[in-house]
Amino acid sequence: MVSMNNKIDEIHKKICLKIKMERTKRNWSQVQLADFAQINKNTVGAIERNENSPTAYMLLKIAAAFDTTISELTDTSKIQL
Repeated sequence: MVSMNNKIDEIHKKICLKIKMERTKRNWSQVQLADFAQINKNTVGAIERNENSPTAYMLLKIAAAFDTTISELTDTSKIQL
């Protein structure tokens, strides 16, 4: 049985990976995503490396930069680790 903390960690990793995948799909650098989302470029890198947990506000800004919704951004059902 998977513990709650393990499940949360897995979802967090998938969201971070999806952000990176969405960025690279657009051929954007981390700096470009940071500029479009109006967040710090170091924060983008930390999120993508799973070193930082994005806040809900940050996820909204990233979703807006990708012209998507926060629901679509956090849908990790198709992400494999």
